[in-house]
Amino acid sequence: MKHFASFLSLLIAATSAVVAATAPTPAKPNIIFILADDYGIGEVGSYGSDNYKTPNIDALARSGTRYTNAYTISLCGPSRAQILTGRYGFRTGGSNQDAVGEISPAKETLIPGMLKPAGYATTMIGKWSQFSRQPSDFGFDEYLRYAGSGVYWNTQDRAKTYLVNGQTRTLGDGEYMPELMHQHLVEFMTKHRDRPFYAHYSLSHVHTDILPTPDSAPDSKDIYGDNVAYMDKLVGKLMAELDRLNLREKTLVVFFGDNGTGNGRADRATIGGRQLAGAKGSLLDGGGRVPMIVSWPGVTPAGRVSADLVDSSDFFPTFADFAGARLPENTVIDGRSLAAQIRGEQSGPRSWVFHQLARNWYVREADWKMNQAGELFDMSDAPFVEKLVAAGTESPAALAARRRLTLVLAQLNPAGGIPDTGDESGRHAKNVERNAKKKK
Repeated sequence: MKHFASFLSLLIAATSAVVAATAPTPAKPNIIFILADDYGIGEVGSYGSDNYKTPNIDALARSGTRYTNAYTISLCGPSRAQILTGRYGFRTGGSNQDAVGEISPAKETLIPGMLKPAGYATTMIGKWSQFSRQPSDFGFDEYLRYAGSGVYWNTQDRAKTYLVNGQTRTLGDGEYMPELMHQHLVEFMTKHRDRPFYAHYSLSHVHTDILPTPDSAPDSKDIYGDNVAYMDKLVGKLMAELDRLNLREKTLVVFFGDNGTGNGRADRATIGGRQLAGAKGSLLDGGGRVPMIVSWPGVTPAGRVSADLVDSSDFFPTFADFAGARLPENTVIDGRSLAAQIRGEQSGPRSWVFHQLARNWYVREADWKMNQAGELFDMSDAPFVEKLVAAGTESPAALAARRRLTLVLAQLNPAGGIPDTGDESGRHAKNVERNAKKKK
């Protein structure tokens, strides 16, 4: 009888494990998409950063899955357009900073417009500057937005006022915009705790201007590090609020960078003593490879590190899958759902990602990359080194990679899409003109 009881206990435990492994994903999770500004992998502790500590972001990674090969566009406007539409820039026209402002609700469906028919309450918090109109025109129920990027204190000219659901408000003396954004999110979650919600949480940190935070010491010698630390603190505060509201197990949290490390800071954003190739605005690996952490307790495997390729267009169909939402009809969605991977299931990852900034682009596999000029790069030591492969190489591996990537670009046909008419850098025309004047 004793042996039978032991056998029965083992059988029950095994059966429970099987049931847990095959249990259906809870219906319609809340979705919080945290988008850090100008924040690359070399500034995140869990990615091996030499010079920055991020205990709360690292804890988020331990609670879920950290992706080491997640890619987006290397400037904020085109990156955000790709994230929110699930479509490449040559389809939407959003291939440079100014062109993103030409994207209209009549032509493109953004994530909130797709989620609302599935019963989601939606909010946009923070940076919206590249898009035209207001977030509500694209389907957000609520919003708190400011002008431009990197808004912190009212000592900044662009930070004197901000908008909340169409109403202009004054940023008061001593008020810290990142804290107002956090409070807006907490109020939104509290109000909609009994229905599924989507929050597009577009952080101020760590875009310039880099100013002292409320936690900065008067004699701080590392104001930028203070800003990284404060952003990390806000992530911790958000997780604590989800716990307080008993929403943590009902919420899919994604932490993502909108492009690589900001210009002028790449030399400090090292991993293992090595500097990444490229930064914000560059088509090198450090411009588009960004931190990505996905956490949903009980659904995402805890402590997992994934080397699967991720393209920022993938969020649109992924969120649609989890929400049971319909994708836009008669519209090419370039993203591929990550829902199965996020659940920890065996699923074939995508074999390539695509990056377009202005009139330049590339398609990238795990070990190879080819650009619009037909140049092939060996990426086996990325993100630190990109080795140009000689045009006359006879390497079988390189030749096979060239054939594969040539076929991908032929199928995508970026040159046949909406042409980019801006500066080759992809930056705002006014910034290009200002920089040109400085050089004279």
